[in-house]
Amino acid sequence: MNAVGVGMSVVVYAKDMTKVAEFYRRTLGVSSIEEAGGFILLAGNGVEISIVRIPEKVAATIVIASPPEVRETTPLKFSFLVPHLETVRAAAFATGGGLEPLDSAWSWRGMLHLDGFDPEGNVVQFRCPA
Repeated sequence: MNAVGVGMSVVVYAKDMTKVAEFYRRTLGVSSIEEAGGFILLAGNGVEISIVRIPEKVAATIVIASPPEVRETTPLKFSFLVPHLETVRAAAFATGGGLEPLDSAWSWRGMLHLDGFDPEGNVVQFRCPA
């Protein structure tokens, strides 16, 4: 697969790139299309996600709790279109992440929006048709 037809490309830095990649693979229904020593490239449904390993020197200073501490002070939050929030919720929890309760979803511009987090605490939003 090449970048043609990809509407959005995201890079996520991770301490445990395999675990983080599995979260995005299952919540978004994307596939692994390339893997090398320091990255995993996922793609599908018009999105491409590069999971990049944090350098060892930096990774050694990061502690990931279980469940992870949510990183709510970052300036970016990615929002992904999905068919159903219920399916995403199950996949998020099964892979070490999480999703707010379904009754916390809000409606805006014909979509239901719900925040969650990946296994390392990065905030991510999922949205589906209302």
